Amino acid sequence: MLDLEQTPPPSREGALHCVFQNGQLVMDMRSHQPCILCDEDLSENGWKILREQFVGYWHGQACFAVEIDDIVEVDAMRFQVGSLYQLIGRVDDGLFSLAGRAAQLLDWERDHRFCGRCGGPMVLKDRNRAMGCEPCNTTLYPRIAPCVIVLITRGEDMLLARNARFPRPMFSTLAGFIEPGESVEETLRREVREEVGLEVGALTYFDSQAWPFPNQLMLGFFAEYVSGDIVPEPEEIAEADWFHPSALPPIPPPASIAGQLIQQHCRRVTGA
Repeated sequence: MLDLEQTPPPSREGALHCVFQNGQLVMDMRSHQPCILCDEDLSENGWKILREQFVGYWHGQACFAVEIDDIVEVDAMRFQVGSLYQLIGRVDDGLFSLAGRAAQLLDWERDHRFCGRCGGPMVLKDRNRAMGCEPCNTTLYPRIAPCVIVLITRGEDMLLARNARFPRPMFSTLAGFIEPGESVEETLRREVREEVGLEVGALTYFDSQAWPFPNQLMLGFFAEYVSGDIVPEPEEIAEADWFHPSALPPIPPPASIAGQLIQQHCRRVTGA
């Protein structure tokens, strides 16, 4: 369990760590919690830390996100360096959220080293999750990109689509970013219309999920089909079709909110 309410400890000594190198997660292949390394792992391997962010308390123990120097050799016999995607399905949701939060905080600090207003150097502000520019007094907090993700249903069938940029032959739900000035509902209807040419009616909120690729907050919905024929937008959607729960194509894992939407509809249809 991740506790975000307590204040950071005075130092990282004895803490847990999510370690990144060049934006990639360093995972311990021998551990049942591969994304968490202890204080001794850092010191014994002589890893030079470039930046750090306090993440929270993991089951009562302080945890930090740290980025190590990219010139350091990581022992390939013990550690695997790779994407957060590799954790999906391998660890529980809480541990994935911990690693995702760690990645987002380091990305935010790295991407805001200089002020976008005056070009001056940004520094971490004491006791605040903020980057501050002293010359022009600009303060920047971590930004979250809200997205809608929707499963369209037509009776027992559901609409699933294959993203044109996704390398694997996987079918999933539709999703899109909320534009400035839009409501969540407006975004959902626009994205469906743009990506597959359909109109939807009643919307039902399902759940939300922090999705650290790199900083999305996914807002999940069910939507009922109203009208239209499927016309995929070729730059976004390679193919799309209606599928019954008894004949599904490859779909996302249940750790993702897309997989959860699909599984929830399947349970409704089958009564399981």
